[in-house]
Amino acid sequence: MQNKLKGTGVAMVTPFRYDDSIDFNALEKLTEHIVNGGVEFLVVMGTTGENPTLTIQEQEAVLNYIAEVSDHKLPIVFGIGGNNTQAVINRIKKTDFTNVDAILSAAPYYNKPTQKGLYIHYKSIAGASPVPVILYNVPGRTSVNISAETTLKLANDFENIIAVKEASGNFNQVMQILKNKPDNFTVLSGDDTYTLPYITLGMSGVISVTANAYPKEFSDMVRAALKYDIKTAQKLHYKLLDFTNTLFSEGNPGGVKAALEILGICKKFVRLPLASVSRETYEKIEALMKNI
Repeated sequence: MQNKLKGTGVAMVTPFRYDDSIDFNALEKLTEHIVNGGVEFLVVMGTTGENPTLTIQEQEAVLNYIAEVSDHKLPIVFGIGGNNTQAVINRIKKTDFTNVDAILSAAPYYNKPTQKGLYIHYKSIAGASPVPVILYNVPGRTSVNISAETTLKLANDFENIIAVKEASGNFNQVMQILKNKPDNFTVLSGDDTYTLPYITLGMSGVISVTANAYPKEFSDMVRAALKYDIKTAQKLHYKLLDFTNTLFSEGNPGGVKAALEILGICKKFVRLPLASVSRETYEKIEALMKNI
């Protein structure tokens, strides 16, 4: 499975209609746009998919619809996480994994567990999951950092913990993981703007937000970097850089949903407590897209 989760994975948005219902017609267009863009795998119901605001039934409906539309052409990673370990385990036990190749589980938020607590949390998830597990370290959202030492211990101790999505922004931590990880453990970027330098340090790919809008350009950049064609990778990286930075200026996924509306794929609507980006940011995104 590790070899399939390299290159570009897309943290897919969930399109909504004006009345907050899921827009499955737009989801079909988005899925086809991403698959045709040549990416390597799909990530469903991550933070970008606004999973905290969807019911379990809605999440599973989105998952199964994407699997159907994509005709199972690409591996699918499904987000299952939380800050109640037993509740996560219960959710895993009730999940139909027919269309799931791996799960992505973000570090518990708000509770601020110790490194020991994080280790036991993921040990419990690994023991319950029938599919491989990807750790997700995103301290900017969770207020807790999975240290390099904890990531490496989990990677060494559990065969089905196969990867980490690293979004700490801490280059030294990233390098410690890359330097000391087992050969069969994959490290993926959780920061679009850092993906190129991370790959030069040894990462194997990315789970990207930008690739919702520009799957071909972003995945071409990642493939070029993995082939050590740095000149091509740099050109694509800088082509997308200002656009990517602007996407996150008012949070995620408001920015990328604005871009997808401009592309005619889905509307910009997000569910509360998120709000759509300001007119100023929308127009800035639109202007940057004209140059891409």
